Amino acid sequence: MTDSDVAERAFVLAEMASDDSVTMSVLAGREGRFSQQAPLNDPPVTYLEETEAPVYVLTNGKRGIGRGIKSNTIAPDGDFRTVVLVTGRRTLCLVGQSDGDAVVTVPHESVAAVRYSTGFRKHRLVLQTPESAYHCWVHRKTEEAVLDGITEFVSEHMVERPEPVEDDGAMSRVMYRGRPVARDPTDGSGDGSSGSAESADGETEEEFTVTYRGQPVERD
Repeated sequence: MTDSDVAERAFVLAEMASDDSVTMSVLAGREGRFSQQAPLNDPPVTYLEETEAPVYVLTNGKRGIGRGIKSNTIAPDGDFRTVVLVTGRRTLCLVGQSDGDAVVTVPHESVAAVRYSTGFRKHRLVLQTPESAYHCWVHRKTEEAVLDGITEFVSEHMVERPEPVEDDGAMSRVMYRGRPVARDPTDGSGDGSSGSAESADGETEEEFTVTYRGQPVERD
């Protein structure tokens, strides 16, 4: 796509979206929702299928996307960021890397449960599949109404018997250039967040209020 094609499609999709989280500037890759820095190597709109449109957009700076447990993450390099596009088909997670963007796709029909948690420094959207869980870190300025809307939207597109993510031996892992990303043993909480406690397995857990469709639920 040419720059003009990117701008035109980003404009059209932003105009079509009912939620304010979907903006032309983010879809065109010009800036993140809460940053003027280009978040990815390629504009987010170029990762969408021809007939696919975003309903919600989330971003985060350095936390990236986690698989299994939230500290098992693939994080952006340098000044790159993470963009999460929620469409009518899937949740598409894009993580900016110095030599190419990492892509994590979770189809709605593979989601067994969806929830979100809120925190003082950051929020988190969690997509549970039959084989794993995907943790989408979210900028703290994101309104809870957006997270609640995403939770309800994905729930409405879930099926009674969710299927494992296609080619589950590979696709259910966080992937980068077709290869699974190993957990970084040095990656704990490490972000200076207050109000945290260490769990029995040594992972630092932050104090979040976990909600489903606006109602608090027990933390996992």
